[in-house]
Amino acid sequence: MKRTDYPAVGETLYTAALSNGLPIFVVPKKGYRKCFAAFVTHYGGADRCFVLEGAEKDTPAGVAHYLEHKMFDMPEGNVLMRMEATGANANAFTSEAVTAYYFTCTQRFEEDLRLLLRFVSTPYFTQESVDKERGIISQEIRMYEDDPDDQVYMNLMRLLFAHNPLRDDVAGSVQSIQDITPQVLYDCHRMFYCPSNMALCVVGDVDPEAVERIAAEVLPAEKSPVPGRDYGPAESLEPVEKRCERRMEVSAPIFLAGLKLGAEPTGPEGQRERLIGSLALRCLYGKSSPAYLRLYDEGLLNATFSAGADYAAGEGFVVFGGESRDPDAVAKALLEAAADVGKNGFDPDLFQRQKKAVYGGRIRALGDFRGLGVAIAEGAFAGYQPLDGFQVLETITCDDASAWVRDHLVPERAALSVVLPREARG
Repeated sequence: MKRTDYPAVGETLYTAALSNGLPIFVVPKKGYRKCFAAFVTHYGGADRCFVLEGAEKDTPAGVAHYLEHKMFDMPEGNVLMRMEATGANANAFTSEAVTAYYFTCTQRFEEDLRLLLRFVSTPYFTQESVDKERGIISQEIRMYEDDPDDQVYMNLMRLLFAHNPLRDDVAGSVQSIQDITPQVLYDCHRMFYCPSNMALCVVGDVDPEAVERIAAEVLPAEKSPVPGRDYGPAESLEPVEKRCERRMEVSAPIFLAGLKLGAEPTGPEGQRERLIGSLALRCLYGKSSPAYLRLYDEGLLNATFSAGADYAAGEGFVVFGGESRDPDAVAKALLEAAADVGKNGFDPDLFQRQKKAVYGGRIRALGDFRGLGVAIAEGAFAGYQPLDGFQVLETITCDDASAWVRDHLVPERAALSVVLPREARG
């Protein structure tokens, strides 16, 4: 395995690529009892259209999430029970871009790793079990539909995007999952759960060579082509609509504003672009930023406010919001703050303080085994190494951050989603 040292942050990374195309990443943590492993596929809720053996497939919304639920079934029973018997804590999640299966343990790591690799690479679906799961996932979807935070976000996505599958919830809808069959699940597993479209990430006091050996022993040897991505027609930078509102059971109005950033950046330059954006948003909308402090003092924002950039399905976008008694006034003020920075730049002292805070936050995050492992997998799919981010961050200047705001946070790209309290009944 290749060894890369990061002496500035006290970390070491071992990497390898199996003949089947699987990249392996191991971050040794000497002296720690806890070990973490994640087997991640570059397949999420947005990956619905593909070509399998010459046939075009247009799968229903929600298949990736449905497949995540069903992957724990094995001919001999539910794999979670087997992993719990070894003392491991296993789980999974599906986002728009990836599905990750992972576990943490303090003993019997190699046994658990073999089991993780085996069950994720072994599809087993019956009509009975798929039908049973439909009722469980339908209940989960209805919970999302009653969740104001989920709905204000999904409404924003539908304001921003005309065609991209980011418009649809990762879990799909009660209607869309009716069309999910065992064959649909087998097709998607065959397409996206091939080693060349996956990554194995391990963090803990483990032998990197043993991780590579076990993966080579358990996983199929053949190499499949990396799946293509089809997210529909190209999107413009302007939203479909500028504003929407909905009434739900909330005690105070909540809002999310969003702006499109354009095509998702990839590779080392893409990593730098993401870091510039993250730092710029912290300077502009962080809890110590002038804009936030002023609106907080005026009673228009509270501690629920947050801001960040996200990237999925070939797109980048900024989202910021929280509770406010006047969402429209807040969104307007925050966009005006961006315009001021675009014109006059950030205060250099503020920028340097926030840059140090970001660096320190990334240092602390190295102790989050799950966060680090998943970030490394996502970085692999986007063509960069997150541990390189410390060195990249040092090169970012105040002018870089100011220019990012000027170029991206423009009112023409903005949309606003609001959830208001239900009107009182007379």
